Amino acid sequence: MEKRLIFAIALSFLVILVWSSLQPKSAPLGTMSKPADLQPANTQPLVVEEKKPDVLPDEVVLPLSLDISNLNFSEKYGVIKDATFKSYGNDKLILRNGFFLGNKNWLFSKENVQGENITFIYKDAEKRISKVFIFHKSNYNIELELEVTNLSNTVQSFDLPLILGTLNFSSEPSQSPYLDVVIGQPEKTHHVNGRKNMAFADNKFLAIRNRYFCAIIEPTLNKYTAFVEKVSNNESEVGLRSQQFTLNPNQSWKEKFRIYLGPQDLKQIEKSNPIWTNVIYYGSFDIISQILLSILEFLQRLVHSLGLAIVMLSILIYFLLFPLTVKQMRSMKEMQLLQPRIEELKKDCKDNPQKLNKEIMELYREHKVNPLGGCLPVVLQIPIFFALYQALVRTIALKGAKFLWIKDLSQPDRLFSLPVNLPFLGNAFNILPILMAIGMFVQQKTTATSSAGMSSEQQKMMLILFPVMFGLIFYNMPSGLVLYWFTNSIFTLIYQIRINGTPRTS
Repeated sequence: MEKRLIFAIALSFLVILVWSSLQPKSAPLGTMSKPADLQPANTQPLVVEEKKPDVLPDEVVLPLSLDISNLNFSEKYGVIKDATFKSYGNDKLILRNGFFLGNKNWLFSKENVQGENITFIYKDAEKRISKVFIFHKSNYNIELELEVTNLSNTVQSFDLPLILGTLNFSSEPSQSPYLDVVIGQPEKTHHVNGRKNMAFADNKFLAIRNRYFCAIIEPTLNKYTAFVEKVSNNESEVGLRSQQFTLNPNQSWKEKFRIYLGPQDLKQIEKSNPIWTNVIYYGSFDIISQILLSILEFLQRLVHSLGLAIVMLSILIYFLLFPLTVKQMRSMKEMQLLQPRIEELKKDCKDNPQKLNKEIMELYREHKVNPLGGCLPVVLQIPIFFALYQALVRTIALKGAKFLWIKDLSQPDRLFSLPVNLPFLGNAFNILPILMAIGMFVQQKTTATSSAGMSSEQQKMMLILFPVMFGLIFYNMPSGLVLYWFTNSIFTLIYQIRINGTPRTS
């Protein structure tokens, strides 16, 4: 890979890593407290005073086993604590108090468990609240039916908050870059980080997601305000708040919610509701990421191996950019051949910089060399690479996928464990980034031999610096991404060796 591309991507990665480390960290969904009054708005943040979240008393856990997932309920509050997904290595999405109604004094009792239906009831002298969860064993859909009945002899007013979850910015920092809140409105879907107070009116759905899984909720009968509210320095609640309603004696209010609690799999979500597919988002290069994943999926269907499909995708992208790469490398070689002449000009015009620049440009024109000729491939490859990076670190398809010695393409390849923890590396011996760094070293070696414009000491420094820097950056990245980069580097190295051995034709 040409030095400018390597340097540009290395700097970009360092910026991303530093930026991520400075951001407040978000984490799994958690506890809940009653939100402050929120005024409906479209996208404007609200300013409310910080408060501490309520701490719920001890809970009685009620497990429910479905064909594709296991759920744990809190029987006292009629909420889902977490969901474990059997097809994805029993990974867990922690809700802790999912679908909590916002009052810890409302202690529910389990009234009915029939097949995939569970009913929780709260009742006092003034009201009766019913929560019915309806599950489907073969998919990730859930229906939630709420009913509030006025048992008193007077008119009562209600404005129920329904909490989808709480973002905890201080827990599990390794997962924090992947957590966000998704608010779907008729005209636009908003992806917000949950670190500010916000309220959104006129909503289609609300979602919380982590790296691989998500919880989506959509009301079907009434209008709600979706809100994100800070409850402490490290936590924000995410949920829906109903418009205030009044009930006469013996009158009831009902609502039905459609819920998806499962992987961020485009096909699975589209089966549930095509609008919900907007939850899946890969960042700044989302459109390119979606295209690359579509190509990767097509290749996987052909070869029945995701690892081999990544290799083929890398080769495909390499040959798509090959004409530009050839032009880039030939331009580099011509400039290297001109270096002795340029060095002579520098000696002759050392006291006249303007004349030196003019003579160098004349030299370029004479030999038809464009010093900026290699920029276009660099410009094109950077967004492609980062789009693929954003896609591969987040796509559920990589989860648990095996290739050669790699047990999980979504994780570092981990050939074996070391007896000690090393700085920046941990205790895993990951062979793929080491092979990649060695390949980069050889590639740098092939180009450094003829780079007369660079001092010997500079060449030696760059020869070691770039491979080591990239080895460290890639060391703990998903092996699927390292596999892509390694494949691309090998093909670039092969052609670089070939072009270096080609005699000059002019």
